[in-house]
Amino acid sequence: MHPKALLDACSELVRLTLQFDHPADAVVSRFFRDHRQLGPRERATLAETVYAVLRRKLLFDHFAPSGSGPRERRLAILGFARSQDDQARRTGASAERGSRDFLKSALTDQEKNWLDQCDQVNVADLLERHRHNLPEWLAQPLREQLGGEFWPLVDSLNQGAGLDLRVNALSAKRPEVQQELAQAGIKSAVTPYSPWGLRLQGKPALTKVDAFVRGTIEVQDEGSQLLALLLDARRGEMVVDFCAGAGGKTLAIGACMRNTGRLYAFDTSAHRLDALKPRLARSGLSNVHPAAIAHERDERIKRLAGKIDRVLVDAPCSGLGTLRRNPDLKWRQSPQSVAELAARQTAILQGAARLLKPGGRLVYATCSVLPQENEAIAQAFTAANGDFNPLDVAELLGRLKVEHAAGLCSGPDHGTEYLRLWPHRHGMDGFFAAVWVRK
Repeated sequence: MHPKALLDACSELVRLTLQFDHPADAVVSRFFRDHRQLGPRERATLAETVYAVLRRKLLFDHFAPSGSGPRERRLAILGFARSQDDQARRTGASAERGSRDFLKSALTDQEKNWLDQCDQVNVADLLERHRHNLPEWLAQPLREQLGGEFWPLVDSLNQGAGLDLRVNALSAKRPEVQQELAQAGIKSAVTPYSPWGLRLQGKPALTKVDAFVRGTIEVQDEGSQLLALLLDARRGEMVVDFCAGAGGKTLAIGACMRNTGRLYAFDTSAHRLDALKPRLARSGLSNVHPAAIAHERDERIKRLAGKIDRVLVDAPCSGLGTLRRNPDLKWRQSPQSVAELAARQTAILQGAARLLKPGGRLVYATCSVLPQENEAIAQAFTAANGDFNPLDVAELLGRLKVEHAAGLCSGPDHGTEYLRLWPHRHGMDGFFAAVWVRK
C-alpha cells in the first residue's frame, strides 16, 4: 500500500477508535472486515499505530496542537512513529531508518519538521501526566499501592503483553508440546509459575498450528491459569464457573477434573458462551455444561444451592489489569463505572456463595488492580458471612507446588491472604483472587 494511503487509513482508524463507543479491539476488527484488501503487514501497522496512540494519549495530545492538519492525522503520525520505534526495541535493532523514511514519504514538509521537533523533546522534562499517560483517578490509587514501583508499572503497561499458552493437561504434557511447537518454528519458554503454561516469543499465527487444531493448546494468560489452579477442582466433583465468559478458565478447570464430575459454565451472556463451543469441541471435555442465566438469583442457581463443591467467581470488572492488551480501558472506564461494578461484584459474589456445600471452596477473582474491586469486596464478604472462613492463598499455592508463591500474594500488614499479580513484577496481567471455605 502507498504510504499516503496507509497513513490515511491509520488516521481514520484512530478517529473511529477515539470515539470510545466500543472496545478498541472490536473497532479494529470491524475496520479490517470492512477493508478486506488490507494485507497482513498493513493490518499490523494499523493496529500497532492505534494501540500506540491509546497507550500514550496524554503525551500525544500534548504534542498534537503544535502540528497541522486534522487531529486524528497528527495522532496517527505520532502513533505510527512510536510503534515503529517500539518494534525496533523489541527486536533489539537500532532505530529503523527505513520505517521512518516510509512514514516521512507520506508527510508534508511541515509535518516532517513537526515530527522531528517532537522527537527532540525530552519526555522526562514534561508533567507527570504526560509521562504516565493515565487518568488521575487511576494514577492516584496505583501510586498509593505501589510507591516507588509506580513507574516500573507504567513502563510495563506501555510495552504491550506477550502471548501465553495453556497446555491441555487432559491430552498432552508440556515438554512434548513445547518440542512440537519448536519443530513448527515457534519458540517458547515454560511459564515461571503455572505448571501448564508456555510463553511464546513474538505473536505467531496459531489457528492453523496442529497443536491448536487438536485442542492441545489454548491462548491464556499465565495469571488466568493460576486462577483455575487455585480452585483446585478434583475428580468427580460438582463445580461451577460462575462468570464463564468464553470459557478459558472453564476448560482449564475441566482438565483438572480429568473430564469427570460435572462442571457448569454459567454466564449472563449467551453470546459469550457461544464462543466456548468450538473451544470445548477441540478440548475433548465432555463434563462441561454451559448455561446462560438471567442473574445471580436465577432459578438454575437456586436449584443447585448447597450442592456444589467449588465455585469460581471471575467477576465482571473494570479490566484495568489488562491495560497492556487493552489500553483503551483507561479512557473508557471512570470512577462512576468502577463504583457500579463494585456493587455488582458484591451481589454476584453473595449469590454464588449460596451454591457451596459445607467444606466447599469459593474463589473470587478479577482482572482489576483497584482495591475497591478487590480487597474491599473480599473484606466486606468475610465480614458479612460468618459461615465462610478466608484461606491464605500463598499456602494454597504452595501445596499446589507453585514456586515462590508468597511473592504472588499480598494482604493486610504484609500478609499473603490474597493473590495479587502485577505486570511489572510477575510478567502477567494484573489479577486478584481471594479464597474461602464454607464451614
